Amino acid sequence: MTAPAAHPLVAAYLEQRQDLARFCRARLGGASGDVDDLLQDLYLKVSALPADTPVDNPRAFLFRLLSNLMLDRWRSGQRAAARDSAWRQINHQTGAVEDLDDAPSAEAVVASRERLARLVAALETLPHKTRTIFRLHKFDGVSYADIASQLDISRSSVEKHMMEALRVLARKAQP
Repeated sequence: MTAPAAHPLVAAYLEQRQDLARFCRARLGGASGDVDDLLQDLYLKVSALPADTPVDNPRAFLFRLLSNLMLDRWRSGQRAAARDSAWRQINHQTGAVEDLDDAPSAEAVVASRERLARLVAALETLPHKTRTIFRLHKFDGVSYADIASQLDISRSSVEKHMMEALRVLARKAQP
């Protein structure tokens, strides 16, 4: 039995990851957390596409998707800031002392706890090395390069383990 063929855009993503990261950093001012998040979002979006998706220029396609993700994130931030500002302004005009309540509803708390339980269970199903790499990067904040050095593996191997972990966790996080 052979493994299914990798999505051609995933292969292009892996080849272009460093260039995509530089592109993000140039536009975001070097906020590395945002860069990593955006690259992971891009990977998840690309890996979810049907394998037969026709793409004439994979590099241009990836950069366009990444640009769209950055624009979506910026717009979302702008809308949230506008809503918060409007809410504060209304409260100020009406004399209300209350500020925005950032506390989630009881339903949201329960749903979040259930999702966390699913993620923890899914994390435990990962192979030991993949789980170790995921924990080092996401929980301890260790860079891919430092993980590669610590575990005596290539950076590319670290990236592949992270992508596998994210793929499994994204699939199992759904209710």
